[in-house]
Amino acid sequence: MVKERSGADDPARTLELLWREPGRDGPRRGPKQGLTVDAVVRAAVELADSGGLDALTMRGVAQRLGVTPMTLYTYVPGKAELLALMLDAAYWRMPRTDHTAAPWRTRVAAVAHENRDLYRRHPWVATLPTARPPLGPGLMTKYEHELAAFDGLGLDDVERDAALTFLLGFVQSVARADLDTQAAVRDSALSDAQWWAAHAPLLAKVFDPARFPLAARVGSAAGEAHQGMHDPEHAFAFGLERVLDGLAQLVASRAR
Repeated sequence: MVKERSGADDPARTLELLWREPGRDGPRRGPKQGLTVDAVVRAAVELADSGGLDALTMRGVAQRLGVTPMTLYTYVPGKAELLALMLDAAYWRMPRTDHTAAPWRTRVAAVAHENRDLYRRHPWVATLPTARPPLGPGLMTKYEHELAAFDGLGLDDVERDAALTFLLGFVQSVARADLDTQAAVRDSALSDAQWWAAHAPLLAKVFDPARFPLAARVGSAAGEAHQGMHDPEHAFAFGLERVLDGLAQLVASRAR
């Protein structure tokens, strides 16, 4: 798990960059005329999208833009601030469903799908810590939009925030599980089916179904249904319905 936190070095400078005014996003002089903070962020996002956060370095971003690392530092002070800008930019560009007239479960499910799509476009976002997110316009626009999905449910402000946090935590957990699965396939060069084919004969020699009857029965049924150890589509669909069912209990209690 990535431990870097956005804005860790200089919160004041990070906020200044996040809320920069149009036309005032970086030095006007330097070797690369026309370079802007927005251009730096775009290049960094492209680099992280293609190679993950391990591939994201200030030197790598500078090379992508055709400038020296020292030039880059005149626009963004460091990697922590750059990560904050990247995350807020990803939030800002998220498509947002107009669900004003839809039933509440449809509205809340749309928020879940929007965030899952974000993690699929930018997998590195799922690996970032969420305790202290960048307090920029992208995050605030996202938060405002997502809170509105809970309109008319009788929840107080604290409950509304908690309900959204609960939903987003579920989506991120599924996204991280997907990344772990992809990493296992990549690192082993084996698909789930190939991994099982290699390990099943070895497991059969040591595993006693009579000792672990539930594990044997349920594991076999799940593996056959998913054609592998993990089915991300099933995990997301099943989990989202359970999240919505749980919120429905809260909504019903407030209606009473």
